Order: sequence, then structure tokens, then C-alpha cells
Amino acid sequence: MSRPHPATSRPPLRVLFVSSGNACRSQMAEAWARTLAPPHVVARSAGTRPRHVHPLALRAMQEAGIDMSAQRGKSVEPMKSERFDLVVVLCETAASELPPLAAARTVHRAFDDPALLESADGPGDDSGDLDDYRMLRDALRAFVAELLSEA
Repeated sequence: MSRPHPATSRPPLRVLFVSSGNACRSQMAEAWARTLAPPHVVARSAGTRPRHVHPLALRAMQEAGIDMSAQRGKSVEPMKSERFDLVVVLCETAASELPPLAAARTVHRAFDDPALLESADGPGDDSGDLDDYRMLRDALRAFVAELLSEA
């Protein structure tokens, strides 16, 4: 049985954000949820094929005042034994590879991976690339805020 969160006396709402790499989209969504959601929301993220968090994702979120430097890529596999109130799948690849999870509700909303959009301008020129991460950051902020508005 879930215990209420001491600050809200509401039971925790466990949310898992999933993308393929857990390197950008799901990490940003988790960070936004932790920033925007009420205290009883417990946000986590994972990937079907986890990688290191992308440096431009870290940089874009830092510009918004959110430090994700301690976040690490995590696999969804160990989370199969956990129960979530909401699983949010953020890409087509993760949707097709996602193992069965115990979730009361699943939402699928695909966002493009900025790492696949990186410019061909060559090494050292990441200005266009960073703009892709900024656009994703802002789109995820709006999405997460709307998603959790009734939490």
C-alpha cells in the first residue's frame, strides 16, 4: 500500500518517461516533471537502449536553470518489476521496443531526437545543434506541464 507524501498527504504519483537512449528526451522530461509537478509526483526516466546523457541536452536545460549533470542513462529493464501510475513513451523506437511494464496508464507522444538532426557543419560548430535541443526543451516543458496539470 502506498503511503501519502508527507508534504501533501496525497499518495505518490509514479511517472516514468521512456525514450530509446535515455540520453535526451526522457531525461529532459524527467527534469521538467521534477521542476513543474506537485510534490507528490515522483518522476523517473529510462531507455530501451540507454546511453550517456547528451552534452547539448545538459547545456540546453542548464540555460533554463535546470542542472541535469547528476542524471545518468538508465535501462528500462530493471523497472519491469516496479509499478507506475503513468508511463510516457517519447519516441517510436521506444514504443516498439518497450517491454511490458506495470502501469495504470500509458501515453505515447513522439518527439524527434535532436542527436539525429545534428548539422553537418563540422566539428566545433554546434550552434544549430543546440537550437534543436532548445526547441525540444521548450516543447517538452509545455508537454510535461500539460500532462501533469491535473496531477
